[in-house]
Amino acid sequence: MRIVRLLDFREAAGWLEYGLNEREGHTLLAVTWEQTTLPNGLRIVTTPMPATQAVSINLFVGVGSRSEPQRLNGITHFLEHMVFKGTERRPDAVMIAEEIEGAGGTLNAYTNKEFTCYWNIVPFDRLDTAIDVTADMLLHSKLEQEEIDRERTVVQQELKRNHDNPGAWAGRLIGTAVYGAQPPGWDVGGSVELVQEMQRADFVSHIGDWYHPSNIVLSVAGNTNHKRVVELAEPLFKDVPRGTIPGVTSYDPATTGPKVVTESRDVDQCSMFIGLPIFGRDDPDRFALRLMNDVLGAGMSSRLFREVRERRGLAYSVGSGYGYLADAGVFTISAGVNREHLAEAVQCCLEEAWKLADTRVPEEELRKAKDHNIGRFRLSLETAHSLGQRHGELLITKDAIESIDDVVTQIEAITAEEVQAVAKRLLRREDLHCSVVGPKLNEDEIANAMA
Repeated sequence: MRIVRLLDFREAAGWLEYGLNEREGHTLLAVTWEQTTLPNGLRIVTTPMPATQAVSINLFVGVGSRSEPQRLNGITHFLEHMVFKGTERRPDAVMIAEEIEGAGGTLNAYTNKEFTCYWNIVPFDRLDTAIDVTADMLLHSKLEQEEIDRERTVVQQELKRNHDNPGAWAGRLIGTAVYGAQPPGWDVGGSVELVQEMQRADFVSHIGDWYHPSNIVLSVAGNTNHKRVVELAEPLFKDVPRGTIPGVTSYDPATTGPKVVTESRDVDQCSMFIGLPIFGRDDPDRFALRLMNDVLGAGMSSRLFREVRERRGLAYSVGSGYGYLADAGVFTISAGVNREHLAEAVQCCLEEAWKLADTRVPEEELRKAKDHNIGRFRLSLETAHSLGQRHGELLITKDAIESIDDVVTQIEAITAEEVQAVAKRLLRREDLHCSVVGPKLNEDEIANAMA
């Protein structure tokens, strides 16, 4: 590690892994990054990748749907749409898009429960344009009432589309069931009715509350260097005023939704989710959970795939996964099944889950899970965009970046006993919830299958 002195900014030490690592006869070029904090608190992290033709600009803001008052649920996502609608220098959405797409690049954004990300990817020689566009959108959006009124219809259509997708809607329902009527359980996009009432003053107030430099991370990865990125970004962001970030209501584990929630629709297949509450993203058991999930439902060699699909033929798609918040999370098992096999599929999925709590994973199976998990992790970080996303998200959510080798070491250290222990900790029958969207549903039938 070293501390880099640059342009008299107050800087944080970044993890730097220069040079080549020799491992088992292979030469690996280590991932490197550098981090700088501007005087106003905005953090910049860069990940150089000199062999690529691309550069990825990712601007993270630490606000999502769980930070909103209930009457404005969905405003963070709505604002994400609005920053593309025009600034004083680029008066409309077409001019903003042409700046990036005219160079062959791509731009987009997304919102989740705890942060928002605005990103673009351009050829490396257009870095200055890409950073300028990003800063202009974020800091100088006009937020005209006429554009808000026009875009609210677009946002409402997006919400309706999500509702019309049975799998997506079942996934939304399981989050509401596990978290209950508290901010983590609210829909990221809000509702058609709430979006209808949002006005310009609401957006201005939301920006004033959350868009402070200490709550922003600029993560750039690709064919560039740290000095160049800071030289471009500092003049654009230096005058963003400081401010106090509001607090976020803590997750209340005693507040939950219904054990079973269904929505009957005239479709051919049932979209089913089983969900349980889990710990937050910094819990010491998080690496054991990675392997528990891998054994249970990650990929075609997982237990769920082998039993539910290959042996019993109950589903085409089946698997498990999890999502974290700072202080909570949800573990899910999902499948798409025919109506006549719904109860059997629920029972079969749960039987496989209970086995993890009752019996240690054999060492050979654990070894395969480690290899699979580590391999997928490494392969997920092959592009400038993936590394820019990873490092920006880690800084905005954890205020630190875990090196790839540190993560691999943590995964390798997990034992079969630890996998069983985390399964016992999390896979508790009394914490089960289930959501299903499909034809002619009966909640009692589903509840009995879970018993």
